Amino acid sequence: MAASDPNKLIAKADKLTKLTLTRWNADWKGATVLYEQAANGFRVARDYEKAKIAYEKASKGQEMLASPWDAAKHMESAAALAKDLSHWQEVLDFYRRASELYMECGRPQPASDALAKGARALEDSMSEEAIQLYTDACTILEDDGREQMAFDLYRAATNVYIKLEKYTDAASFMLRLGLAADKCNATNSQCKAYLSAIVIYLYAHDFKQAEKCYNDCSQIDAFLRSDQNRCASKLLAAYTDGDVEEIKRIGQSSAISNLDHVIIKLARKLPTGDVSALKADNAEDEEDALDENDLT
Repeated sequence: MAASDPNKLIAKADKLTKLTLTRWNADWKGATVLYEQAANGFRVARDYEKAKIAYEKASKGQEMLASPWDAAKHMESAAALAKDLSHWQEVLDFYRRASELYMECGRPQPASDALAKGARALEDSMSEEAIQLYTDACTILEDDGREQMAFDLYRAATNVYIKLEKYTDAASFMLRLGLAADKCNATNSQCKAYLSAIVIYLYAHDFKQAEKCYNDCSQIDAFLRSDQNRCASKLLAAYTDGDVEEIKRIGQSSAISNLDHVIIKLARKLPTGDVSALKADNAEDEEDALDENDLT
C-alpha cells in the first residue's frame, strides 16, 4: 500500500527529475509514469488540489518526452480540477496551454475545443476572458477552414456580450457568424444571424445601425429572398411608423421564434425606447424632402 501512496509517488518522481552528483540526466520517463499514478491516486482520494498539481507535472513530463498530445490531455485534466476548485486564473492558463499543445500536434479541432471549455467555465467569473477564449477558438477553426464547427462558439460569445450589455459587440459577432455561414453555404444559419444582429441593434435602440445592417445584409441575395429579410423589413417599417403594437406582434412571429433563445428574449422586449420620437423624425425628413423638391 505504501508504494501506491500518491504523496510518496510524487516525491519519488520529483527526485527523478532533479540532477545530482550521481544522476546527471533527469529520468522524465520514469517520473512521468509516477506523476500520472499520483494524479489518479489523489483524484480517487478526492484531494483535488494535489491531483491538479500532479497532472501539471505529468503534463510537463510528457512535454519533456516530446509527446504534446499526452501533455495537452494532462493539462486539460488539471484545468478541469482547477475549475472544481474555483481557481479561475488557473482555468484560463491551463486551457490556453492545452490548446497550444494541441496546436503543436497539428490538431486544431481539440485546440479550439480546449479554449471553448475554458470559456464556458469562465463565463460568469471572468466574462471578458471567456469572450477572448471564444474568439480565439473561432479563429483557430476559421484558419483551418472549419467555420461550420464554430457556429455554436459564435452564439456563445454573443450571449456573453449580451449579458455584459455590449450590444454592438454582440451584433458584430452575429454578423461574423453570418459571414462564416455564407462560406459554408449554410443559408438558414446565415439569414438567422443577420436578423439576430438587427434585433440586437433595435434592442439597444440604435435604429440607424439596425437600418444600415439591414441594407448591407440585403446586398446578399440569399438574405434578400429569405423569410428573415421579410421579418426584418416589417420590423423596421413598424419602427418607422411608430407602431408599438405591430413591433410586439412581429416579436411573436415564427421568424423570431426560430432564432436563438437569448435573441428571442430581446425581440419580445421590443421596443425598448420611444418609437414615437422616431416617427416624428421621419416625418420631418419627409417634409424637408418635399421642400427640396418644391420648384415654385
